[in-house]
This record gives sequence, C-alpha cells and structure tokens, in this order.
Amino acid sequence: MSQDIRTKGAQAVAEALKALKTMASPTTLNLGWSSIGENEGVALAEALKTNSTLTTLYLEGNSIGENGGVALAEALKINSILTNLNLNSNPIGENGSVALAEALKTNSTLTTLNLNSNDMGENGSVALAEALKTNSTLTILNMRWSSIGENGSVALAEALKTNSTLTTLNLNNSSIGENGGVALAEALETNSTLTTLYLDSNKIGDNGGVALAEALKINSTLTTLNWRGNNIGEKGRVNSIGETGGVALAKALKINSTLTTLNLERNSIGENGGVALAEALKTNSTLTTLSLERNSIWIKGLLAFSEAFKTNSTLTTLNLEGNKTADKIALVLFTSLKNNSTLTTLNLDSDNFELGLQVN
Repeated sequence: MSQDIRTKGAQAVAEALKALKTMASPTTLNLGWSSIGENEGVALAEALKTNSTLTTLYLEGNSIGENGGVALAEALKINSILTNLNLNSNPIGENGSVALAEALKTNSTLTTLNLNSNDMGENGSVALAEALKTNSTLTILNMRWSSIGENGSVALAEALKTNSTLTTLNLNNSSIGENGGVALAEALETNSTLTTLYLDSNKIGDNGGVALAEALKINSTLTTLNWRGNNIGEKGRVNSIGETGGVALAKALKINSTLTTLNLERNSIGENGGVALAEALKTNSTLTTLSLERNSIWIKGLLAFSEAFKTNSTLTTLNLEGNKTADKIALVLFTSLKNNSTLTTLNLDSDNFELGLQVN
C-alpha cells in the first residue's frame, strides 16, 4: 500500500503519523517537497521506531536539517523494516551524515539510501565510508552533489575494497579530483560487486582518467560507467580527461569484457581519442551504448567510426552530437552502416540521412 501526502508542513506530518499508526498502515510513504522542518522530521523518526510496515520513505526536498537527520539515524538503529530512504535535498549536514553512518553499522535492512545534495562534506563522507566496511545490506548509494572532496572519495575507495554488497554508487558533482579518481581506480581493481558508477563532473583529469582506464582492464563486474564532463570554459566541476584519457580508455575497451554502457560526453578527448575509441570498437564485443557528445572529434575521428561500423557487431547506440559532423561525413557514416545489423541509434548534428536507423 502506497500513500502520497498532498498537504504541507505540520499538517503533512500529522497525516503521515496518523497513517503510520493505523492497522492498515502504508508500506510506501511519499512526503517529498512537503515543507517539512526539523521538528516534523524528529516526529517522523520517532514513529519509525515502532512502525512495522513501512519499507519506503520519500523525504526529498524538505528541510529536516541536522536534528532531523540525527533523529532518523537513531530510528534506523531500531527499525528493522525500512529498505528505501530518500533524503535528497535535505540539508542534514555533516552531523546528520555522521549519525546516519553510525546507524548503518548496525542496521541490517536498508538497501537504498539517497543522500543527494545534503552538504555532508568530507567528514560525513568519511564516516559513511567507514560504515560501508561493515554494512552488508546497502546496495544503492547516491551521494551526488554532496561535496565529499578528495579525502571523502579516497575513504570511499578504501571501503569499496572490502564492501561486498554495494552495486550502484553515484558520485556525480562531488569534487573528487584526480587523487580521488586514482583511489577509486585502485578500488575497482579488487571490488567484485559494483556494477554501476557515476562520476560526472568531478575534475578527475588525465591522471585519474588513465588510472580508471587501467582498472577497467582488470575489473570484471562494472557494466555502466557515466563519466560526463563539461566543455572547457563552461562553469562547473569538470572531468576533462582529454586525449590521453581517451586513448587509455580505448586500450582498456580492447580488453574489458563486461562494460556495456559508457558515457564520455564533454571530456575533450579530441581527434586522437576519437580515433582510438573507434579502433577499440573493432574488437570490443560487449559495449552496447557509447556517448561521445561534444568531445572535439573532427573528420579523422569520425571517419574512423565508419571503419569500426564494418566489423563491430554489438554496439546499438552511438551519440556523436556536437562533433562537427558535416553532411558529407554523415553520409560516409551512414553508408558504412549498410552491412551493420546491430546499430539502431546514431545521433549526429545532421538528420538528413536515414538508413533504417533512429536518427537524432
């Protein structure tokens, strides 16, 4: 049974508490964007200590603050039913994050935790990393936009070496830097459970890119890697792995046999990186989706993909938007697909040519 609360603030919490006390209390409770403050958050946490039915709680977009976060953490030490907790965009801060981390050391039911945009900082993320060393139930962790920094990401990487349950980790826009990227790469060489990793916009740079590429030669479980950056000159945290990183990743794809989805949009991999990746597609037999949007790949790189299309038999989606695809180049690309029976989606700047494909 699912229940969405449509009211706001104290009234919303009053309705929620009433629902949680009924004989037919819900298993899913949605209190997203309900103007809930710290006091209401504390009241909800108190109810969770005795509730025996709720498995999913959505609290995104509220203001439960540090006190609400600490109270929820205390509840998680007792509650043995809740499996999914969404605290997206709740400023629980470092204290709230540290308290939640402490709760995760003993909680044995929570499998999904969303801490997106919670200002946990390095201290909060280091505490969560320590918890992951002992927690054996959490499978999905979202720490996007949480300012964990290099120290936090290094601590998380260390935890991933021993954690055996986490399958999805979102670290988008988390300021992990090159050192954090190198540390995560080292962890991927031994971790055997993580299947999905988000590293968008993190200033990982060439060194981090090369290290992660080397890790992909060894790792045998990761299937999805999102590694979007931003064009140089744009505001925001960037990856900019550059041509060096692009070439290193291409070498990894010739060996890796598990990765199926790779997003490298806006990483300035350039002409040489594009040529190297196209060459890798000639032998890679697992990658199905590759996005290279806005990577400064020019004529030589784009034409290299036309050669790869002739032999690759697994890629189904390729995004080459924003790479100066003139109509003549587009025609060559499409002509090379006449004997390719697997690519179904090719995104280019031009949509003037269609050969039975979805063209965007």
